[in-house]
Amino acid sequence: MKVVLVTGASSGIGKATALELLRAGHIVYGAARRVRNMDVIGDAGGHVHPMDARDPADLERVVRTIVEEQGRIDVLVNNAGTVVHGAAEDVPLELARDQFEVNLFAPARLIQLVLPHMRERRSGTIVNVSSIGGEIALPLGSWYYATKHALEAYSDSLRMEVEPFGIEVVVIQPGVIKTGFEDHTAQDLREISGATAYGAMAEAMARRSETQLGADSQASDPGVVAAAIREAVEAAKPETRYVVGWMADRLLELNRTLPDREFDKLVTGSIR
Repeated sequence: MKVVLVTGASSGIGKATALELLRAGHIVYGAARRVRNMDVIGDAGGHVHPMDARDPADLERVVRTIVEEQGRIDVLVNNAGTVVHGAAEDVPLELARDQFEVNLFAPARLIQLVLPHMRERRSGTIVNVSSIGGEIALPLGSWYYATKHALEAYSDSLRMEVEPFGIEVVVIQPGVIKTGFEDHTAQDLREISGATAYGAMAEAMARRSETQLGADSQASDPGVVAAAIREAVEAAKPETRYVVGWMADRLLELNRTLPDREFDKLVTGSIR
């Protein structure tokens, strides 16, 4: 039985992960801004706490509470994230900075808070939920992809630093998943870039997102990601990366094997 903190637990991958780990018998703390959306976690025997990833005091409070109540923290699942879509030229830099705050600096701060406790016990697992966007990049999402590329580089360095202390660092790379995470994709694209020089591309991408994430979507259920996270949490020696969900393996393979300009043509051709 492990003591686990899951961030972004109010919906999607975070909620599915918290419930999956509770079913497996672990002690789970779910943290997110929308506390009412975590009632199902509390009903299943988990602990829920309000937490805004942008507020350092919130991060410190949640970690302190877990350590005070359980005496340890074995697993941190950094899942909370945000995304804004639009052309790089059009996205206001304050929105870009906010994506880095939530997607990179908040996970990094939580890691700083839990590492002393893990090092003391010489064990622990840090799971950073990235994306296939941690390796590839598609148009009109430059800042989101930048945060995920940064998170993966950070994770790789961290893994080598903490390995001598018996601590594992795992990156999860989901593909297209049915969550509410990108519910505002089409709206963002139209509002930020719809009336700019990138309007035609933005409208094509908006229509594609409405189809890809709509009722008939082939996107994977967040449970497949939760299952991979559980596997990583319970493994004696987890993989360093888990690729899961619809189109994940395929897109990563294409990105790794095609020359850059060929991959560019493949992507841009699909949204015209």
